[in-house]
Amino acid sequence: MKVLSLGRTAAVLSASALALAACGSDNATGAAAGTDAAASASTASGTLTGAGASSQSAAMDAWIAGFNSANPTASVQYSPDGSGAGREALLAGGVQFAGTDAYLSDEEAASSLEVCGPDGALHIPAYISPIAIAFNLEAVEELNLDADTLAGIFRGEITVWNDPAITGQNEGTELPATAITVVHRSDESGTTENFTEFLAAAAPSVWTDEPDGEWPAALSGQENAQGTSGVVSAASATEGAITYADASAVGTMGTVAVKVGDDYVAYTPDAAAKAVEASTPVEGEGRPELDMAMELARDTTESGAYPVVLVSYHLYCTAYEDQETVDLVKAFGHYVVSAEGQAAAADAAGNAPLSANLQEQASKALDSIKVAS
Repeated sequence: MKVLSLGRTAAVLSASALALAACGSDNATGAAAGTDAAASASTASGTLTGAGASSQSAAMDAWIAGFNSANPTASVQYSPDGSGAGREALLAGGVQFAGTDAYLSDEEAASSLEVCGPDGALHIPAYISPIAIAFNLEAVEELNLDADTLAGIFRGEITVWNDPAITGQNEGTELPATAITVVHRSDESGTTENFTEFLAAAAPSVWTDEPDGEWPAALSGQENAQGTSGVVSAASATEGAITYADASAVGTMGTVAVKVGDDYVAYTPDAAAKAVEASTPVEGEGRPELDMAMELARDTTESGAYPVVLVSYHLYCTAYEDQETVDLVKAFGHYVVSAEGQAAAADAAGNAPLSANLQEQASKALDSIKVAS
C-alpha cells in the first residue's frame, strides 16, 4: 500500500503549473473577503498539493488566500487540470488531494485502496454549483428550453437558432437563422459528466449516449476546448455558439432557463441547492463508511429546482503517511467546509454554500482521516 506524505514530490504537477496555482488561475480572484483569521487559524504547516477541476478555480483561489493568510506556516498549491486529471493524479500518488466534479467510479474507488489505505478515498463536498448552459447571440440574454431540445442541440440535430423547437418555447424573442456552434470540453471533465448525466436522464429518447466525462467521439463537426476557461473563451468569441460551464465562469453570455415540470427554471445557487436535496448516497464496494459522494436526481420535476447541477468534491485519502500531512489535510478541509470558507467561495464563484447538515457531515468525515497504521 502506498500512502501520501508531504515529503513526496507531486510529479504530475510541473513547476510552472504550481507557480501559476500559487499566484492565481484562469479564473483568478483576490483574497477571500471578510476572512476571520481567528476562526480559520490552526497549527498546520507544510505544503499541500492538489489538482483537478478547473470549475473550482475561482473558489480555490479564495480558499487558498483565506487559508494561507490564517496559517502562515502552511501553503496550498492547486493545478486546475480537469477533474479526470485530478483523480488520476491522486490515484497515482502524485498529489495529496483532488478537486473533482464527478465521484470516483467503482473501478477508481477500488484503485484508491492501494494509495489511500484499506478504506480508500473520501469524497467531501466542497460546494454546490449550477452548470450554466450559455450561448452567444447578440441582444438575447435568456432562452427557455426543455431537455429534449437541449439534447437535440448538443447532438447537432438542431442546427439553427430559429428552429421551431427553439422559437416555439420563446414567443416574443426574435431569433436569427444563425448556425448553432456547439462548444464542448476536450479534456475529461466532471462538468461534462454531470451535463451528460442530465441529458441522458431528462431526455433519454434523444440523448442516447451513456453519461461520461469525455464528450461522445461520434458527435463530429463540433468545436472543443480545454478546461472551463477554454470553452467559455471559445463560445464568447463565436456568434451562435452554445456551451456548458460552471456558472461562475460564463460572464456576459446569455443563459438557458431549463424546463422542469411545467415551469422554466433559471440557474441560481438556491435552485441548484434544491435539486441536490433530492440526492441519494452512492453505494458500492471500496467506499468508506463516511463517504459523501451523491447520486443526483437529474430528472426531478420539483418546482424551482435546477437539475443541471454539480456537487464539486475534494477527494482525500482516508489515511496518510504522517501526522503532519493529516493535520494539514484536516485543517484545509475544515476551512473549506466551514461557514467562513463557504462564504469565501460563494463571494468568488457564486455557488450555493453547503447546508448546515452537509457541513456537519463533512466535518465528521474529515475528522476520520488518520495516520496509516
